[in-house]
Amino acid sequence: MSTLPTPHRLPAGMVGMGMIFDETYRPFFEQAHADGLYGRAFGDVDVPLNSVATRTGQRAERYRDAATGRIHPFQSHAGDGAVERMLGDDIAFVCVATPDDRHFDACKQVLEAGKHLLVEKPSVLSLDELDELTALARAKGVLAKVVYHKLLDPDHMKLRTLVHDGVLNHVNSGYCTLLEPKQISGDQFAEWITGRNPGTYVAVHYVKLIDFTFGGRLKSVSATGQRGLVGQADGPTWDSVQLRIVYEHADGREACHDVHTSWVTPDNFPGYVEQEVQFRFDDGIWNGHSRKRGVEVTVEGRTPISMKNSVNNHYNAEVLEPWGQRTQYGYGVRVIERFVREVAYTEFGGPEADRGRRLEAMQSLDYNDVSADRNTVAIVQAMEAILFRHAAGEPDCVVRVNDENGGLVLYRPGSTEFEVLYEGGV
Repeated sequence: MSTLPTPHRLPAGMVGMGMIFDETYRPFFEQAHADGLYGRAFGDVDVPLNSVATRTGQRAERYRDAATGRIHPFQSHAGDGAVERMLGDDIAFVCVATPDDRHFDACKQVLEAGKHLLVEKPSVLSLDELDELTALARAKGVLAKVVYHKLLDPDHMKLRTLVHDGVLNHVNSGYCTLLEPKQISGDQFAEWITGRNPGTYVAVHYVKLIDFTFGGRLKSVSATGQRGLVGQADGPTWDSVQLRIVYEHADGREACHDVHTSWVTPDNFPGYVEQEVQFRFDDGIWNGHSRKRGVEVTVEGRTPISMKNSVNNHYNAEVLEPWGQRTQYGYGVRVIERFVREVAYTEFGGPEADRGRRLEAMQSLDYNDVSADRNTVAIVQAMEAILFRHAAGEPDCVVRVNDENGGLVLYRPGSTEFEVLYEGGV
């Protein structure tokens, strides 16, 4: 009687177990616990969630108790030093899903420990931090990747395909909007939004889409916004942000993109979010709307508050399969599985002597590697500096990219003075 080969193991660590964990990481780890992960290039792989690090441990312990039998019985670490203690457990890779201003410290610890890393967007908030993480990943010989799940949205993949194949040529301008309900800023993220803005949190989805899909040379960044609902009208906390980025094509023509974000849309809005894009090309126009492509449902006593009329089944959907199995799928889950497949291929896709070549191949994937996150992080750093100046009484600043004075240089209107945010080339 033949026996099945022993599966490889990729035990995982998790930093942060909030809303994003519940929507995407949790279903991935539960499905991996039930079915494992298989690829012809690397074989059968067990992916147990072995250890987690959170601020209080309360969410982790509640989930571990509620999910008995559906998830590996992980270790839970909380409070100061939780990440360090987690890294002492048996783990091969770590996912970081904390508020974005806490990414860098956790990511640095993960990479210094020689673990593969997956971090939610934006990876970090400055190019200096990005440089350090990129160098650490190379020095330690591990993958460091960023979650940009909207690149796996079927509509966005089709857009990129048409651009790549030359069907849509030479983008001229773009408009993107992502508006979230007040419960995001007033409830789910209320503990960390002080001094923050929705542009950093969600504009990066579209910034990366624009940068990855169209390319070009990033030239300038400007931004403005509104305050007064989730913070003081003259304070540093922003209700909404309008970001403008300008790229230059190889022929010298410019493309201008506006990205509007907000987290103060009324909670009774019929969709979980309002997402719309329009890109204008020399030879065509692309329009996309997340709610209009989907379905509409009304349930007495539930919609549109506890359940929304418009549901995005492409991103995340819990369903009962025709054969009776309950699963959760969508591009929000798929992007995590794809990262684990990249780790599995690096570690198990051939002889150990060939690992360096496999690692280099996975690091060259510019849709998610931290080394390819430069323009997105540069735009985030520039936007936050502009909004900081705005809140201090100096609106309408602009950041120019790779000009004669530095890589990121902030200019004030009506002044010859400038501030170098980043000296090296972006």
